[in-house]
Amino acid sequence: MPLNSKTEFSMNKLLGIMAAIDRMLAFVIKPVVVFISLAVATMLAYGIFSRAVLNVPVFGLEELVLLGAMWLYMLGAVLASRERSHLSADFIQVICKNQTVIRVMHMVATIISLFMAIMFATWSYDLLAWGISKGQSSTVLKLPWYLSQSSLFFASVLFIFYLFRDFIGDLRDFCSPEQVTAEPEKQS
Repeated sequence: MPLNSKTEFSMNKLLGIMAAIDRMLAFVIKPVVVFISLAVATMLAYGIFSRAVLNVPVFGLEELVLLGAMWLYMLGAVLASRERSHLSADFIQVICKNQTVIRVMHMVATIISLFMAIMFATWSYDLLAWGISKGQSSTVLKLPWYLSQSSLFFASVLFIFYLFRDFIGDLRDFCSPEQVTAEPEKQS
């Protein structure tokens, strides 16, 4: 079912706006991921050196590493979702060469993933709200638990954003099959 030019223009405009937001998010998230990675690696190395060589444990370091690791993991998952490089089972392309079937299956997979991301956002919001209301904190540094719990909610909102972008792209590709080119034959 081909799109009329007005609908196609609207989809392309929406995808353009989303691409601008995506560039801004990537501009912020990528340096944060690098910083957190370096910080976690440095803290772990210092903790091991302090405990093994100096024979002096650093209290609270594990809490900071856990906080950094939670944000690092979630931001890494966001970047994978951004690039569509997260784990997927694209076996349909192996067993079927019909481009229409492949596009439909991509849409179905995106819809299922979007539904799951919404469920994850709901769950992570409830967890974050519960953590804020309970006021729990870490043992040594007294860091509020919601600092690490917020990474789950933040990531789930971005998962929804990227999956919605992917759904709009999949829908446009499905409705405009002339834009999609066939995958080149693989050479042995």
